[in-house]
Amino acid sequence: MSMTRRRWHCGGFTLIELVVAIVIVSVGAVGLLSVYSTSVRYGADPMVRKQAMALADSILEEVLLKPYEDPDGLPNTVEASRALFDDVDDYNGVNETISATGPIFLSMPAGLYGYGVRVDVVGATLGSVAAKRVTVTVSRGGDSITMTGYRTQDPT
Repeated sequence: MSMTRRRWHCGGFTLIELVVAIVIVSVGAVGLLSVYSTSVRYGADPMVRKQAMALADSILEEVLLKPYEDPDGLPNTVEASRALFDDVDDYNGVNETISATGPIFLSMPAGLYGYGVRVDVVGATLGSVAAKRVTVTVSRGGDSITMTGYRTQDPT
């Protein structure tokens, strides 16, 4: 009877293979974390964007519901306060950061303080119809939302 030698071979990693694997995984993790960090730092806050969109939409709707021409018959006269604004042109040039003491946007919820609002109204034509293009831009930090609408002259 001949004796055969059995070799016991355990399937495992050598120390060098283990160190190389750890280095590769570490480099990959650092790369992923740096990409994640950059996207979080420069990405828009979804709540801020939604609030800015809602605010821009609300202001645009308010402006577009005003008459095309000044009902007082005094063109190029801007009323003293938002409560007295009676035509689309009264909003032209409004540029304000919402606060408790803002000159135009008073009585706004405190959660909107710090949002910047700019309104521009310019003459335009849609085909052969006289119109005014209203652009509302709401910004906070480096993020801004712009919405545009048109107010046409009422047919007489």
